[in-house]
Amino acid sequence: MAPRRLLLVGEGNFSFAAALSENLDPSTSITATCLHRPADLARDPLARENLQRLRERDTEVRFGVDCTQLVDAFELQDREFDRIYFNFPHCGRKAGVAKNRELLAKFFQSCADVLAEEGEVHVALCRGQGGTPADKPMREWHNSWQVVAMAALGGFILSDVHPFSCEAVPGYKCTGYRSQDKSFHVEGALNHIFTRSLPYEGLQPRISRIKLGDQWFSFLEPEVLVGKLNRGFLEAPSYHPIKTINEKLIAELGKAFPLKRLKCSSPLLPQGDTSVLTSCHCDILSSAFWISLREDNSNVESLAGGTTQDMEDFLVSFSELSLPKNPRRDSKEEAQEGMYGQAKVCLRPSLLVHVQALIQAPDFLPGSLYILSGPVFQKCRISPFTMPAFHETLFILGFNKNLKDGCLQSLLDHLKGVLDSLLTQTLLKGSKLGSSVEFVFQPRGEDYIIIVKSQNFGPDCVKDLIIGSVTTSATSIIHKDQCFVCVSMNLDLLAMLVWGISDWRMLWTFDKRFLKNFALGKIEPFKSYSLYPPYYVHDISFWLDTKKRFDEVEFHTVARAVSQDTVISIQFLSRFQHPKTEQVSLCYRLTYQTCDKALTQQQVASMQSQLRKEIQQRLHVTPR
Repeated sequence: MAPRRLLLVGEGNFSFAAALSENLDPSTSITATCLHRPADLARDPLARENLQRLRERDTEVRFGVDCTQLVDAFELQDREFDRIYFNFPHCGRKAGVAKNRELLAKFFQSCADVLAEEGEVHVALCRGQGGTPADKPMREWHNSWQVVAMAALGGFILSDVHPFSCEAVPGYKCTGYRSQDKSFHVEGALNHIFTRSLPYEGLQPRISRIKLGDQWFSFLEPEVLVGKLNRGFLEAPSYHPIKTINEKLIAELGKAFPLKRLKCSSPLLPQGDTSVLTSCHCDILSSAFWISLREDNSNVESLAGGTTQDMEDFLVSFSELSLPKNPRRDSKEEAQEGMYGQAKVCLRPSLLVHVQALIQAPDFLPGSLYILSGPVFQKCRISPFTMPAFHETLFILGFNKNLKDGCLQSLLDHLKGVLDSLLTQTLLKGSKLGSSVEFVFQPRGEDYIIIVKSQNFGPDCVKDLIIGSVTTSATSIIHKDQCFVCVSMNLDLLAMLVWGISDWRMLWTFDKRFLKNFALGKIEPFKSYSLYPPYYVHDISFWLDTKKRFDEVEFHTVARAVSQDTVISIQFLSRFQHPKTEQVSLCYRLTYQTCDKALTQQQVASMQSQLRKEIQQRLHVTPR
């Protein structure tokens, strides 16, 4: 639908307004404004001519409008513009980049007061001024106007950028270069289109309830997983790409094997045997999130809005699993838990914990492909392709030991064919980019990892991503004559590769624009609505406690939680040991960046300050 109300600010000679008014749908209204008074334009014949053309079309013209104070220029009923234009903003004369950044910042903050909820802000800038990779050549950040960072101050994200063409608006003459009747150098100029970001609100952990046996318990979800529980991406009404890729994967394998789909809510809990967790899965249990349960005898169905069934799907009871004790708990803590009616459980770190219970079942059918899909949660270091929460699909196939080699190869061949097909569906015609699937045999044991060599994120960005594993070491005391193959797939990584989604956090966004990219059942390249988000770098150093072991994974986990997943990189810089006290200090560099929200330097500074407090309290280190 064409925009209904347009606002033009910073008009010089009104040639843009006049040209635009002649090429728009009659139902669209234009309000053209400038900072000058009418007397200031009286000596400009072109301005007088354009103003006359606008009057003939009954176009509203306002003088003396400060684009940094738009709320003062319009009454409440006259706001809600669908689009705001600001072409080649400039403070005038020889104003430097700092002054012009300030102008942009105040302009965007002003736009937030008068723009419709789904409106757009169009800002045209000369070559290089924006400071984004779209500029050719791109200026150094400190020498640009930093348009995406200035827009973030008003709560806006860059959603599109394209060349600005004066020819597309016949009659437009952009003047005002250094406050003179001279045109700006518009060759290579870009039009930047901004939209509102979701508000950056600090989400708080929720309290939920779960029934274990005959007893109800309540628990506080881990801070690092806020916004990642009970999302229902794999549920029936969803058309999330994770569900789409899972259904396509299952449907294709179903052409070669009879399927047995299982629900995560089924009580398939391991009974003390974790031998299936071998090779690349050997550290899964140690990476689990542990939470404390408190007895809860209230009659409230759920304290968090989620259902108790949802919570059951995520939790694995400590009493029912033969898991190692949480290394962070001592005997005193365990005694206190018993005294106050507490229990410890861990969030499911992998669907592999269900394998033993499944293959021990008397009704397990050899030759059928058993399928289990659901979200899992693991502590991990911060990197572009590791995530604390993701969706896993597990395929389990049993067959006679005498047929092991043939059945295993058949499954691997079909799986490779399905993956290769999925990974080429979004390639543009004639494109040489793409991905290839390899099964890499692990030197220890009889396991494989599934590696995708991908160029789906660009020709200069070839990555080897581990998207899953194949385990052949599981055994059953019930079905002694059978061998078992367990294939684990990370659906989030697979969805990223298929659609070309460069940031895993985008899969978890609450922004409704994300799902608009995905027509039901179709696979087309993903187009992000948040381009070139600014990033901010901060260093942190601290003294280690000589009596405590420093856990770097826990440091990354705390950084995730405090920053709400805005820390995208933690780089180790240096280690220093004091020559006299022998105390050790570590220094790290943190990079903050969002993928779907406006993030400001001030917000990052606040997070960094909070991080210093949290690591001192949780990790027993002393910030320097």
